[in-house]
Amino acid sequence: MADRYNPREIERKWQERWERDGLYRTPDDDPRPKFYFLTMLPYTSGDLHIGHWYAMAPSDAAARYRRMRGYNVLFPMGFDAFGLPAENAAIKHGIHPKKWTYDNIERMRGQLKTMGAMFDWSREVITCDPEYYRWNQWFFLKMYERGLAYRALAPANWCPSCQTVLANEQVLPDGTCERCGTAVTHRDLEQWFFRITAYADELLDHSKIQWPEPVVVMQKNWIGRSEGVEVAFGLEVPGVEEREIRVFTTRPDTIYGVTFMVLAPEHPLVPKITAPERRREVEEYVEQARRQTEVQRLSTAREKTGVFTGAYCRNLLSGELVPIFVADYALMWYGTGAVMGVPAHDQRDFEFAQKFGLPIKTVIAPPGWDGSPLEAAYEGPGTMVDSGPFTGLPSEEGKAAVARYVEEKGWGRRRVMYRMRDWLISRQRYWGTPIPIVYCDQCGTVPVPEEQLPIVLPEDVDFRPTGESPLARHEGFVSTACPRCSRPARRETDTMDTFVDSNWYFMRYLSPHYDKGPFDPELGRKWLPVDQYTGGAEHAVMHLLYARFFWKVCRDLGLVEGDEPFLRLFNQGQILGPDGQRMSKSRGNVVAPDEQVERWGADTFRCYLMFLGPWEHGGPFTFQGIQGIWRWLNRVWNIAQARPAVDESADPLPLRKRLHRTIQRATEDMEKFRFNTLIAALMELTNDLQRALQSGPVHPAAWEEAVDALLLMMAPLAPHIAEELWERRGRPYSVHQQSWPAYDPELARPEEVTLVVQVNGRLRDRLTVPADISEEEAKQLALGSERVRPHIGERAIRRIVYVPGKLVNIVVG
Repeated sequence: MADRYNPREIERKWQERWERDGLYRTPDDDPRPKFYFLTMLPYTSGDLHIGHWYAMAPSDAAARYRRMRGYNVLFPMGFDAFGLPAENAAIKHGIHPKKWTYDNIERMRGQLKTMGAMFDWSREVITCDPEYYRWNQWFFLKMYERGLAYRALAPANWCPSCQTVLANEQVLPDGTCERCGTAVTHRDLEQWFFRITAYADELLDHSKIQWPEPVVVMQKNWIGRSEGVEVAFGLEVPGVEEREIRVFTTRPDTIYGVTFMVLAPEHPLVPKITAPERRREVEEYVEQARRQTEVQRLSTAREKTGVFTGAYCRNLLSGELVPIFVADYALMWYGTGAVMGVPAHDQRDFEFAQKFGLPIKTVIAPPGWDGSPLEAAYEGPGTMVDSGPFTGLPSEEGKAAVARYVEEKGWGRRRVMYRMRDWLISRQRYWGTPIPIVYCDQCGTVPVPEEQLPIVLPEDVDFRPTGESPLARHEGFVSTACPRCSRPARRETDTMDTFVDSNWYFMRYLSPHYDKGPFDPELGRKWLPVDQYTGGAEHAVMHLLYARFFWKVCRDLGLVEGDEPFLRLFNQGQILGPDGQRMSKSRGNVVAPDEQVERWGADTFRCYLMFLGPWEHGGPFTFQGIQGIWRWLNRVWNIAQARPAVDESADPLPLRKRLHRTIQRATEDMEKFRFNTLIAALMELTNDLQRALQSGPVHPAAWEEAVDALLLMMAPLAPHIAEELWERRGRPYSVHQQSWPAYDPELARPEEVTLVVQVNGRLRDRLTVPADISEEEAKQLALGSERVRPHIGERAIRRIVYVPGKLVNIVVG
C-alpha cells in the first residue's frame, strides 16, 4: 500500500531539486521554436495575495504546456519596485524605501518559489536597481533627441496627501486619488511629458494582435479619435487684438443652431474679452473652476455652471451674434478650449441653455418632427432646417457640405482631434527614476550625456512629502556641473512615473545584465515580440497602452522589429472572498495564500484556483471546493502507485477510448485556457481508472498508458505531485521534460453524439445517436420523433438538410 500523500515534503524536495538542476533555465540557443510567455510582474507590496496566485498559477500551467508541446519557452519573473506605495510605507514605518522594497522582494521571491512555477530566476529584473533604471534614463534621452520628451507648463492633478502629480488615469471617477482616496486638486506646474499623441493613429490599430475586445474598446475610447471641423467665429471686442475664436466641432451640420459660445476657464481670451462690470464674477468663477479636477468638471451628473463675460462673437455662417460664457465643462486641452453651444442637439448644451435662459434653435429635424419645441436635445440624424443654403440636406451629407463651404470661405479646416493627451511623467517624489536633465543659466536645458548614466538616487534623502521633490532638498544631488560648459548647474529633481519602468521590462528579461544597451539586440530578434501576455484588464489604458507606445518608439529607434509588443493577451478574472465580495481587510474576508499552501500544499491550491470557474471570470473562494481538489489528488496518489490485477487478454479498448477522448478534451481546453473543464476531465479519467482498478483484471499496457498520460496532463497543473509519482513509477526525469500526450483521432471519436432536429430552422428536438449513424438513419429518427411530428403535420416535406453528426433540418411547406 502506498504511503500517505505529504505535499509539504514532496514540494520542498522537488523545488530544491529543480533549482539545483537549473531545470527551468531557458537556453537562448535551443533549436526548438521559441515561445515567450509573459505574466505581469508583481509590485513589491510585501506579500503575495490571492490575486497574484490567480494570475500566475494558471499562467505557469499554460507555459509548462507549451514546453511539453515542443517549444523553447521563456517564462521570466521580476519585480516592479519603484513608486509611491513603497515611499509611503517607508514613511509610515520609519525605514528607507530601498530597505522596505528589497525586504519585500526577498519575501515575495520565496513565496513565488513555493508556487513551484517554472520561472527562470536567472533573468530576474528589479526595476529600482540602477542597472535597470539606467536604461529608463537612456530611453528618455533618445526620446528627448526626437522631440518625444518635452517640458511644459500645464495644469496637473495634484494629490494633497501623496504630495505629487497624478496622471489622468490615476484619478478615479469620483475625483479622488486611486492610491489614497484623497480628493484631487489642480496645480499649474512645469512638467515633463512623453509625446504619446504622436502615435495616436497607430495605437488605434489593433489589427495585428489578438486581444480581448473589451481592452481594445477601452483603448480606442481612451484615445478618442474625432473627425470634425475647426471653424472661426468673428470677434469684435474693443481693445482686443484677436479677431476670432476658433472652435472644433464634430457636428458642422448643426452650426446654424449655435446660440452661445463657451470658453474654458483657462482660455487666454477670457481675461481679455471680459467686460469690466463682469470681471470680478468671472475671475471668481475661474478660480473656483481651477480647484476642480477634470473628472469633476466632466461629470454629467452635476449641475451646469458658468458666467457671462459680457462679450459676443459672430457666427460667420448665419451672421448672428451670440453671447460668450465661461463654463467649466469646456476644457482647454481638448479641441481649442472653446465650445459652440448648440442646445437643440447636445444635451449638455441643452441643460446649460435652460439654466441661463438661452435660445434653443432646432436645425436638425428629427423624423416626423412637427416643428414644436424639443423637450430634450435631439442628437441623432435628420434633415437640416433653418440652415441657410443647406436646408433640406440630410444631416450626414450636411456635415461634408458645411465643411467644404467653411474651407472654401477660409473660415476653417477639417481636423482630427484626440481625447488622449501626452503622457505626464513628472513626479515630485523620491522613489523613482531621476530624470537625466540639467539646468544651466548659460546653456539652458541640457540632457545628461549617456556616458554619465545612470544618475543614481542618493540614499541620504529626507523623503517626507512637502509638495516639492525630496531630491530638491539634497544639495549634493542638485548641484552639478553643466555637461556643456562645465559651469555650476542644477539637476532636474522630479522623478519619472513608475509606468516608465513597466513599459519595457519584458525586453530586459532577455539579458538583464547587458551593459551596451537596454537589451541584447540579437536576443531581441530571437525572442521578441511576446507571444502570450496574461494580466488584469484594469491595466488597459495605462500599462498596456504605454507599453505599446514604448514598443513603437523602440521600433523607430531600430531596437525591435514589428509593430506590437504582445501578440496575444488574456485577462484573468478576480477571486472574491468566501462571502462573494471583493477581498479586503475591513470586510474580514481575506484568504491568505501562505496559510492555504501550508495546510493543503501548493498543488492543491493551484488546482483549486484553476477549478473555480472560467479563468476570465474568477469567483468566490470556498473551503469546501479546495477539499474536493485535495481528495482528487489523494485518489491520483493512490491510483498511480496501485498494482492492479492484469490480464493480457482483457479488452484494452474501453479504457483506451476514455483516455484518448480525455487527451483530446484536455488539449483543446489547455489551448483555450479552460482550466476548470480540463481538471473536470482529469477527474473523470481518475474515476474511470478507479472503476477499472476495482472491476477486475485490466490490460497491462492500457493501464500503464492511461496512468502515465494522466500524470503528464496533470504536470502543468500540479507539478510537484506529478513529478513525484512519475519518479515512483520509474519513468525518466523529469516529467516536465516529457511531451504532452497525443491522442488517436479514431480512439477519441465519441461513441454517441447529440443530433439537433429542426423544422423550418426552429429547434424541435435533440436526439442522442451513435456517432457513426448513417444519413438515412438520422433522417428517419428525426422524422419519427414524437416532438417533431406535430410540427410537420400534414404539410409536405420539401427537403431535409443533414449535417453529419450535428443537425437535421426538415423543411416543410
